[in-house]
Amino acid sequence: MTAQTDDAAVLAGLEAPAIGPTGRRQTVFPVPAPLKGHGPARIISMSNQKGGVGKTTSTINLGAALAEYGRRVLTVDFDPQGALSAGLGVPTHDVPTIYDLLLGTIKNPAEAIVHTEHANLDVIPANIDLSAAEVHLVNEVARETILARVLRKVSDQYDVILIDCQPSLGLLTVNALTAAHGVLIPLECEFFALRGVALLVETIEKVRDRLNPAITLDGILATMYDARTLHSREVLERVVETFGDDVLETVIGRTVKFPDASVAGAPITTFAPDHMAADAYRQLARELIYRGAVA
Repeated sequence: MTAQTDDAAVLAGLEAPAIGPTGRRQTVFPVPAPLKGHGPARIISMSNQKGGVGKTTSTINLGAALAEYGRRVLTVDFDPQGALSAGLGVPTHDVPTIYDLLLGTIKNPAEAIVHTEHANLDVIPANIDLSAAEVHLVNEVARETILARVLRKVSDQYDVILIDCQPSLGLLTVNALTAAHGVLIPLECEFFALRGVALLVETIEKVRDRLNPAITLDGILATMYDARTLHSREVLERVVETFGDDVLETVIGRTVKFPDASVAGAPITTFAPDHMAADAYRQLARELIYRGAVA
């Protein structure tokens, strides 16, 4: 049964609506229509001050899924560890990086943009040099808006710009939030990951009040979900109780395919295109388009 006929059957009352992991009726998100043109980009910051929650994995695979649907996507590696760059098979040493753009040693972002082997998917890489950026930028005028000024130069060339933030709430993350139109919070289905979300939401509100009045919360994405464990199910239930419709319907399950894809330097949609994890990120792309978070 196709997604369309499944929705029709539900509407006709022939069968009960499917209930997703979040406890809500599972919406059938349609395949998006092709775009008639490209740009200006909507900038989305992938943020969570806790590490290991799936920010980089989600940036890579959401970007790849959006690219499959014909969106021109620029991913920005904004973490000194350079995991996003490595996950896309992009070199990070002896090449122009986001650090050079922040410091102004390179003026044109096009000099740092790398076109990956995946159609419609580009990246600005990062390396360990980025860890020194906060020290160098601390005395700059309007230091919180430097990334926004960099991305403004290439915004018209893309439909979506995804910023993979480092696990902190320092100056780099504030730059990402100031540059962004929206924030997507990947949240591991684990108790300690849940504790930090309130602090991040508070930081987003401060940025909205002081630096970027237009920023919105595009959603909370549950990651590393394991339906076999009571703990995962309870954490997800608690997140939905607390944040309601801000929690996306799409849930990313735990699988060994993600680290395997990272080692291969490829998105899961290319590394294992028929795997349920690839389908989950395609669903995430469709959901964000359906919600209007992405064109």
